[in-house]
Amino acid sequence: MARDELARIVDHTLLLPQTTAAQASAFVAEAQRLGVGAVCLSPSLLPVSADGLRVVAVCGFPAGTHHTEIKRAEAARSVADGADEVDMVINLGLVAAGDWSGVEADIAAVRSAVPAPHLLKVIIESALLTDEQIVGSCRAAESAGADFVKTSTGFNPAGGASVHAVELMARTVGGRLGVKASGGIRTAAAVQAMIDAGATRLGLSGTAAILAELDGATAAVPSGSDQY
Repeated sequence: MARDELARIVDHTLLLPQTTAAQASAFVAEAQRLGVGAVCLSPSLLPVSADGLRVVAVCGFPAGTHHTEIKRAEAARSVADGADEVDMVINLGLVAAGDWSGVEADIAAVRSAVPAPHLLKVIIESALLTDEQIVGSCRAAESAGADFVKTSTGFNPAGGASVHAVELMARTVGGRLGVKASGGIRTAAAVQAMIDAGATRLGLSGTAAILAELDGATAAVPSGSDQY
């Protein structure tokens, strides 16, 4: 994939909890210079001026244990504050219990607050899940009307995206939903592996370094990029 084509499927991501409004603005400006498709931020940092970019806000982040009505309200506020897309974390306790109707209801409630053409991505924290749970989570997301399934928050000690998880997610949704790989993707080789596995969107914080690698140049990895 050519450098500019790759950049357009990147959600340039800054989710460190200590991020200031000034840092968020500088990050958006960097995203614009890099030519990425979107910038992903915490909802409290919205609204932002982001001409030419989609704005993504996370929801129920990073644990997914918020009450459903809180997630729904948070998503609605993000949309009101200018978010084009919302990346929500599922309730992993419901997944562990095999309560798929509960998982679907949680997602559907957030979907109701994120109407089309806004996009809803569902973070399943794939490194924590068995293959059967990954498949079940993807099916629940599809049944609830999500637009994407997403591997990871990047904040769970279990790990981030893996080629195996992306392949399984892509196979489960069969092109009906997009697949976003995120968490621990720090090199151009890792990016290519995720795309080959079926990822259609990428969540990256070390975007500048990866794009520079594709350009045959070098760039310092931004501070905190190993967090996502």
